[in-house]
Amino acid sequence: AIPYNPYEPKPYERWTLKGMLDLDNELKVAEEFWDFLGGKGAYEELLNCFEKVGIELRPEIDRYFSKFK
Repeated sequence: AIPYNPYEPKPYERWTLKGMLDLDNELKVAEEFWDFLGGKGAYEELLNCFEKVGIELRPEIDRYFSKFK
């Protein structure tokens, strides 16, 4: 399982996995993985949680990263 697809909206296609796994049948990525664990809609709910926290903590995050400019 891979919890995040960095290639979104394209399908997950890591060249190192080609030939090692049947990507359609042996690997769950992003939404398919989280919905498998938490039920239908779990992935969207998780994204919403991250968005809310990101909005709330934005000033703190910006202050932290401003030190590296």
